[in-house]
Amino acid sequence: MKWLHVLSSIDPRYGGPIEGVRNLGGHLTMLGHTVEVVTLDDPSEPFLTEFPLRVHALGPSIGSYRYCRHLVPWLKLHAREFDAVIINGIWQFSSFGAARALRGTNIPYYVFLHGMLDPWFKRTYPFKHLKKWLYWPWGEYRVLRDARAVLFTCEEERRLARQSFWLYTAKEKVVGYGIRLPPQENALVRERFLMAHPELRGRRVLLFLGRVHPKKGCDLLINAFARVAHIDESIFLVIGGPDSTGWLPELQSLACKLGVADRIIWTGMLSGDMKWGAFYCSEAFILPSHQENFGIAVAEAMACKLPVLISNKINIWREIEADQAGLVDDDTIDGTERTLRRWLSMSPDARKAMGHRASQCFLNRFTVDAMATSLVEFMAELVNE
Repeated sequence: MKWLHVLSSIDPRYGGPIEGVRNLGGHLTMLGHTVEVVTLDDPSEPFLTEFPLRVHALGPSIGSYRYCRHLVPWLKLHAREFDAVIINGIWQFSSFGAARALRGTNIPYYVFLHGMLDPWFKRTYPFKHLKKWLYWPWGEYRVLRDARAVLFTCEEERRLARQSFWLYTAKEKVVGYGIRLPPQENALVRERFLMAHPELRGRRVLLFLGRVHPKKGCDLLINAFARVAHIDESIFLVIGGPDSTGWLPELQSLACKLGVADRIIWTGMLSGDMKWGAFYCSEAFILPSHQENFGIAVAEAMACKLPVLISNKINIWREIEADQAGLVDDDTIDGTERTLRRWLSMSPDARKAMGHRASQCFLNRFTVDAMATSLVEFMAELVNE
């Protein structure tokens, strides 16, 4: 099959959907499929050259909506070269423009929501939700209504998506989500990370990896960590990820106020060996997020045999709890504190056993191979119809 992914951007700073397309596309290519990407990025952006799939960059785009006048004409000209078009995400011109270009044709398109209809956004940003309502009936509602299928990563995401707008019609399908196997643990990647952060040698490391964003619960984590840091002076917290909203100075000030600034290491965005080195130097991964559709970093941590300490607002928490692959609690300071206290009270043998269960949970549920198989079978069936 020939697949075309539509994204507003493949800038790696935007996280999950880009990494998902990278992982899935690479795996489908290995299976003999052809996968290309159309994006609204400026063709001069340096990250385009690092992307492993063929990219058609049609930008630059305009504003936060990322309007791009070239998208609709390009799709009308080239979409027939593909068996299926997958729109990744909504609320930007990439989804509306792609659906508009394909409407009235026999070219099937699918929409991967990536958690963008989670009702958390409605509760947290009511004014933005009101603005979305003005756009929804003639915009994204029709995008989803006319799609051959709307794709979800897990049952929890599908359940939650129905709660954001009462006007909602979609042919729903849970296809799962997955990542590639990480590089095997080795002394080289561990040492590279420790050379960059020598203060972590011989320490117990808890790792947060993701955008520094209010949605991720970074402030909850710092407050909770300050409450338990006295239990073991060797415990350090690593917060790795780009500051996507300018929140970092406030969080660092909070850490100073709470007396744990010297126990928190801020690494900025981690990628490649530095990212895997951070995983392999840590004893657990922690993410007290307020909303997470899937959490690629959660799956990556489990692939590295790390137990995951997460909130019950991460949509795969039920699977993780069922497999005893980590600890789950509320997305509050108290909930995060309870998680940390439970972890610190566990024996080394119990922590190690949980790490093995985390690895098995990943292999059973969250590999890109399982996702690709599910997606190919489903789409091939619909395309044949």
